[in-house]
Amino acid sequence: MKLLVSCLFGSILLLSPVFAMADDKADLTALLSEFLDGATRNDASIHNKFWADELIYTSSSGSRFGKAELMQGVNSSGMIAPDNIETLYSSEDVSIMQYGDTAVVAFVLVGRSGAKTQRYLNSGTFVKRNGQWQAVNWQATIKAATK
Repeated sequence: MKLLVSCLFGSILLLSPVFAMADDKADLTALLSEFLDGATRNDASIHNKFWADELIYTSSSGSRFGKAELMQGVNSSGMIAPDNIETLYSSEDVSIMQYGDTAVVAFVLVGRSGAKTQRYLNSGTFVKRNGQWQAVNWQATIKAATK
C-alpha cells in the first residue's frame, strides 16, 4: 500500500509541470485576447503590460523598433473612443509552444474595418518574469491572399 501511495504521489509530482504548462497556455491565450481588445482601443496601459522593456518588434512594413518607440506612437495617438473605433482586432489559429518560462505564440491577426478584412501572420516570443508574461520579440507579416 505504501508503494502504491508513493507511486501515485510521485506521478502527481511528475505531471505537475504539465498542468502548470496547460495553465500557462490558458494565461497566454487570455493575455493575447486582452491585448487585442486593448489594441482595438489603443489602450496604452494594455500595451505597456504586454510588451517587455527590451522588445524587438519587426512590423509588417519592414521596420524594426523597440518598446519606447512603440509606446510613443500609442501615447501620441491616445485612447480611441468606442464610437471612433474603425478596426476591430481578433485572432485565429492560435498556436502556443511553451519551453519553461519562455513561450512562442503564433496566430493570424485579423483586422476588420467595415467590409474590409486584413490578415497578418504574427508570432511573438514571451518570457515569464515574476509570474507575468511579456513579449520580448514580435514579428508581423501581411498574409498573402489565397487563390
